[in-house]
Amino acid sequence: MNPTTPFRLPPPTCGRVDLLVIAGEHSGDQHAATLVRDLRVQRPGFSVVALGGPALAQAGAQLLHDMTASSVVGLVEVLKNYPFFKALFDDTLRWIAEHRPRAICFVDYPGLNLRLAKALRERGLSVKGGGSIQLLYYISPQIWAWKAKRRFTMARDLDALAVIFPFEVDCYADTSLPVEFVGHPFLDESHEAPVRYDPAGPVLLLPGSRKQAVARIFPLLLAGHAAYAKTGQRDAVVLYPSEFIKTVLLAEKLPANVKLLPTGVPVAASAVLTSSGTMSMHCALAAIPGAVVYRANPLTYLLGRWLVKVPYLGIANLLLKAPMYPEFIQNAATPAALAGELTACLRKIDRLIATQTQAEQLRALLRGPAGGTVADWVLRKVG
Repeated sequence: MNPTTPFRLPPPTCGRVDLLVIAGEHSGDQHAATLVRDLRVQRPGFSVVALGGPALAQAGAQLLHDMTASSVVGLVEVLKNYPFFKALFDDTLRWIAEHRPRAICFVDYPGLNLRLAKALRERGLSVKGGGSIQLLYYISPQIWAWKAKRRFTMARDLDALAVIFPFEVDCYADTSLPVEFVGHPFLDESHEAPVRYDPAGPVLLLPGSRKQAVARIFPLLLAGHAAYAKTGQRDAVVLYPSEFIKTVLLAEKLPANVKLLPTGVPVAASAVLTSSGTMSMHCALAAIPGAVVYRANPLTYLLGRWLVKVPYLGIANLLLKAPMYPEFIQNAATPAALAGELTACLRKIDRLIATQTQAEQLRALLRGPAGGTVADWVLRKVG
C-alpha cells in the first residue's frame, strides 16, 4: 500500500458492464467467485468486473484491483493506511461514474462497501439516489453483533440484501430493505470443501488471512502445538491464502514437523487450532474438533469488548448457541491451554462425538431454500 503513488483503476475490457463485484477480503473473494462461476453458467454473456482477489479473476471476472493484498483488520491498522484507502475509495467512485455498471454487488467488507453505497446515492448514481445502478449486497455485516443501527442506512442506500445465516432475515424486519436467505456458500453443490476429518491426519493450524492478525496469532498456534508435542506426536499443517501471508508465516522459525500449504490444497486433519475467520466454519462443517484462538492489537481488543455484544467470537458457536470450538482470546491463549485442547480433541472420544453431532446441526441450519442460489437472486434483481 503506497499512498504516494497515483491510484487509477483500468477501464473495463468487456464494453458495457452488467455487474461490478466489490469484495475486500480473501473470504469475500472466494464467495464472490462462486457467485460469478454460477452466473457465467446460467448467463454466458453476463459481463462481470471486480475489485476483489485471485479467486474472482480465476472465476472469469475482470480484476480491476487485488483488494485482498491490501486487507487489514482493526481501527489502528486502518488509520495507518488511511491515505491508500482514501485514494481507492475516490477512484472507485470515479470509475463507477464513468463506466456505469448495471448493478453493483457488494460482498461483505462493510467498512468500504457501505460508505460507497452512501456516496453513490448522494451522487445520484444509484437507484435510491435517482440513478440507474442497482446496489445489491451479499453477506450481511454482523449487525447482530455490533452497529445494529446500520440496518436503517442500509435500507436507505441499498436495493436488496442476500444473507447466509437464516436468523439474519429477522434482523432487518423493521426496515424496508428486501432481505433473502440464500443459504451458506459452503453448502453449495459446486463448493469443494478444503478440509475434511481424518483421525490419523495432522493438526491443522489456521492463523487467518490478514497480516496483522496472522503475525499475532501464528506464534501462539506454533507454541500450542509445540507444547502438545511434549506429550504426543502429531505433525501440523498450516494453510496460507496468499504468497504475501506465506512470507509472514516464514518470518517465524518453523519446526521440522510443521508444513506450509496454500489454501485450496485439500487437507485431511485430526484437530484444528484456528482464528475466528472463514476457515473455522469450514472446519466446523467438516466435524474437525478444535478451538478458536484470537489475539488483536490491545486497543482494538478493548474497543471490541466495548462495542461487540455477543457471547462468542466463532460463528459456529454463535449459530449453535454453544461452544463447539472453545475460545481462547488475548491472554487466555496460552501454549498450555492450547495443548490441553489438542489433547482433548485427539484423545477423548466424547469430544469427537460432540463435534460430529454439532456439525450435523450446523449443516441443517445453513441449507438454503430449494432451487435458489445467490446467482439466481442476482439475476432476478438485474434481469
